Amino acid sequence: MRKTPSRAIGAAALILSGALLITGCTSTPSNNSSSAGKDTVTIYGTPVADEAAQWEASWSAWAAANNITIQYTGDRDFTSNISTKAQGNQLPDIAVFPQPGLMASIITESGKAQPLDDATLASVKKNFSDSWQSYGTVDGQQYAVPLDASAKGYIWYQPANFTKWGLSVPTSWADLMTATATIQKATGKAPWCVGFGSGDATGWPGTDQIAEYVLSAFGGDVYDQWVAGTVKFTDQQIADSFNALGKIWFNKDYVNATFGDTASINTTAFGDVAAPVAAGTCALTNQATFLEGSFASVKTAAGATPKIDPAGDVWAFMMPPVNNTPSMIGGGDFAVAFSSDPSVQKVMNYLASGDYATSLITVPKASFITANQGVDATKEADPLLADAIKSLTNPDATFRFGAGDIMPQVVQQAWWKGMIDWINGANLNDVLTQIQAAWANA
Repeated sequence: MRKTPSRAIGAAALILSGALLITGCTSTPSNNSSSAGKDTVTIYGTPVADEAAQWEASWSAWAAANNITIQYTGDRDFTSNISTKAQGNQLPDIAVFPQPGLMASIITESGKAQPLDDATLASVKKNFSDSWQSYGTVDGQQYAVPLDASAKGYIWYQPANFTKWGLSVPTSWADLMTATATIQKATGKAPWCVGFGSGDATGWPGTDQIAEYVLSAFGGDVYDQWVAGTVKFTDQQIADSFNALGKIWFNKDYVNATFGDTASINTTAFGDVAAPVAAGTCALTNQATFLEGSFASVKTAAGATPKIDPAGDVWAFMMPPVNNTPSMIGGGDFAVAFSSDPSVQKVMNYLASGDYATSLITVPKASFITANQGVDATKEADPLLADAIKSLTNPDATFRFGAGDIMPQVVQQAWWKGMIDWINGANLNDVLTQIQAAWANA
């Protein structure tokens, strides 16, 4: 899991200079020698710099033990350059895609992607939920292995203040709204701080929160139809979801703690909400697990770096369900092979295993999480990430990618703009009509 969401990264390409190599011992082949395949397997993905090194560390021990050199190249402009590589017949052995839609288009257009072999397919079916499997399926074939994941929809708060106000962690959306009213009455101040600001992508935090509510209130089937465009933005379920969040965002008694009124939501950067939560001047905010990184540079009211822990200065709980079924939206990366070489297939099989998932979450100084149900979650030292892994691997929970991330880009951008317009006072029906109209250009 990345502390910085991919949509907040600049568009300039930054290709990792000098591919980093993980080279195994070559003197005496191990029992798992991949002599039937090539010695070097290339992987191409989005992580660069420190995160690239962390990702490489996740497979280094296995690569050494299996006499395979994994040559990784990171590219911040992966989403543009992977298409160029496909057109120029320069695809890597394995590409790691941050978006299922882009992955599906490259699989279809290139004609070179390899469906998972029997062993890897069995691991994916064993270790991942149906929804995670579905994101790696194109035309009925399973091509992708899910790797890392991200978890959205966490409500951040100060446990000590909840105790002071006589509150426990809400177990339903109704309980969350009751807690909001209780906090406002106890403090006389707005409980929520909300930030949609993100440069050219301003509005995306709002789209995530709408998506969380749609999934929780109406379930996976309606959510999937909405993402596909069958359920429209102008349909009642979606309007109801906007209005449910609007009861917070447009209530002058509920927002925007320390920043201003409703209008300040658009001008407050999404990461800036960490500071007032740490200081205790904001009681509640909704943001992904990557907000944990923002707390490292802010202080509590006592001047200390906040401890993120259930008994610490700051903690977070999943957005409680609107109905009874737990749900979560998030994201993740998917590995797809473009070579049938035995060494490439061996790497893919390892990436699908619980052993790899455990190696991934234990990389020093990294913050990766996974939805692989074979992971040994007890190896995760960070309590927040351990909680996220527990939620992601819960077989009873409904998981979906963030709707804005898998809708066509033109719709995603119209939705971002619609969120800005709505917060600035535009009529909701007009906003929903304008977002829906973008589907005509999808």
